[in-house]
Amino acid sequence: MRNPLLEKLGIDNAVIQGPMGGGPSTPELVSAVSNAGGLGSLGAAYMKADEITSAIRRIKSLTSKPFAVNLFAGDYTAKPVPDPKPMLDLLGEIHARFGLPAPTIPTLPPDPFAAQLEAVLDASAPIFSFTFGVPDADALARLRARRVLTIGTATTVDEAKALAAAGVDAIVAQGAEAGAHRGTFAGAFEKSMVPTLDLVRGIRAAISAPVIASGGIMDGRDIRATLQAGASAAALGTAFLASPECGAPEAHKKAVLAAKSDTTVITRAFSGRPARGLRNDFIAKLAGREDIILPYPLQNMLTRAMRSAAAGRGEPGFLSLWAGTGVARARSLPAGEMVRKLVEEMESPAAQSAD
Repeated sequence: MRNPLLEKLGIDNAVIQGPMGGGPSTPELVSAVSNAGGLGSLGAAYMKADEITSAIRRIKSLTSKPFAVNLFAGDYTAKPVPDPKPMLDLLGEIHARFGLPAPTIPTLPPDPFAAQLEAVLDASAPIFSFTFGVPDADALARLRARRVLTIGTATTVDEAKALAAAGVDAIVAQGAEAGAHRGTFAGAFEKSMVPTLDLVRGIRAAISAPVIASGGIMDGRDIRATLQAGASAAALGTAFLASPECGAPEAHKKAVLAAKSDTTVITRAFSGRPARGLRNDFIAKLAGREDIILPYPLQNMLTRAMRSAAAGRGEPGFLSLWAGTGVARARSLPAGEMVRKLVEEMESPAAQSAD
């Protein structure tokens, strides 16, 4: 199962823990995956620079193995905002239920990417991954000068070509099955809903950069299928959500483990940007009213108080329950044990007989 990408990343197996921003990918989760021979990933997109510094310091205290830090590298520009009153009214009812102050339109702060990247560079993170776009040439040159490996996210072959032209070390092929935010940055997301294995094959046929498969991957047999399709490794997010080291709210973990079938949908309800998660009350309240959703990141900022309150009260109906289409196969295992289980499954005779 060894290949040039694994050698370059300095990891023992093809298991990558997908970055999950907003709290799920704790330093404990990241380090446990890396210590088990995979690649842990810190989802740092919502962290301030000093928080990134502290998190990287914590990871380094828990592991001497490689790990990645992930940021959002685009889609932060101001966009036309619809009349905010309908959304404020809707959220006002929910805020009253949770005993929160009435919501107000947030002021869009400056794009945090530059300061976040400085923290990544200053803390000497070994691997940098990103989504929502392509960092500018100067940022990538600075990363290369520090010998930081770079991994970009593509949802189409054209996006993969743009990343390859920028000189990234590897490309995540985010298939339609993937949970959480769609990484689409060139064109409408509706045209980027390509099944994972098809996207892997398409990218491999178009460019020479190594590919990391992402989307709907839950066990070792799934990983082996992506390798057979041409991927060099597989990134799994939902598969690690119920791990004890994961920082997702307990209500989120319980909802993932309780799923008996794929009830995920693509929604802009929570953040203003298309993302896949379990259907719940808040998504239902906005069904047919998608036109009142504010653009990213304003909608994300506006719903944060609701989501935090829901997490504290254990109410999954008003949480962003991000999950991929394989959610019904989620397991609750310590992260290191999960990595070992995935490798065992990947190398089992049953998985090999499916080749």
